[in-house]
Amino acid sequence: MTRILRGSGRCFQRLMSSTVCAIAMIGVAGFTAVSAQAQETKGGDMVPLPVKLPKAAFTGTPSSAPVGTNVEKPTGKPRPIPMVPKGTVNLALHKKVTSSSTPFGGSLDLVTDGDKEARDDAYVELKPRLQWVQVDLGAVSPLSYILFWHSHTEPVVYHAVVVQVSNDPKFIEGVTTLFNNDQENIAMLGIGKDKEYFETSEGKQVDAKGVKARYVRFYSKGSTFHDPLNRYTEVEVYGLPAK
Repeated sequence: MTRILRGSGRCFQRLMSSTVCAIAMIGVAGFTAVSAQAQETKGGDMVPLPVKLPKAAFTGTPSSAPVGTNVEKPTGKPRPIPMVPKGTVNLALHKKVTSSSTPFGGSLDLVTDGDKEARDDAYVELKPRLQWVQVDLGAVSPLSYILFWHSHTEPVVYHAVVVQVSNDPKFIEGVTTLFNNDQENIAMLGIGKDKEYFETSEGKQVDAKGVKARYVRFYSKGSTFHDPLNRYTEVEVYGLPAK
């Protein structure tokens, strides 16, 4: 009888050991599945930036930088598409645009009309010297990326390009500078550390890093074009709509 009980005890221990191992395996598998699902859900909250680039007006990349410029070297490859929070949209589309001077040619609504193709009738022209255009997003929103095109009919370089955001329409208080290649401090907004660049169909993409703002302002002072005018084809500001 004692031998039977001892044998039964060993069997019971083996059974319990197997059961515990099985439960542990199930627990690990379940944890792994939950973790994978959590990662998938987290990844699902991020989507590619919903930007549609215009057609290229010219092929190839410029071989040399214009005299008097400090231009970043073109890679010759398409720019990577960043990931942004799900629900991100172009907040600037059809929003009100103001400027530092009366347009020399075209109208300010061209800046946010959604047409960014390389055509002479698709951009607004502002007078020479330092000028700016400003977009009112209508509400304070978290911003992901800002894209803008001056004139990309040919690979020109615009000077003193500065991008700022604020909740103050006069840009006196609470101003954040997101891009500045004004290395001579022409705009008196501080010496910029960013490089100049060639205008292409990709436009200029600026990381807004989630900053919350209502107004976006873009500065420039002429270009390497054959005249000193300031041109703006389109501005896109990507972020989550205000709740």
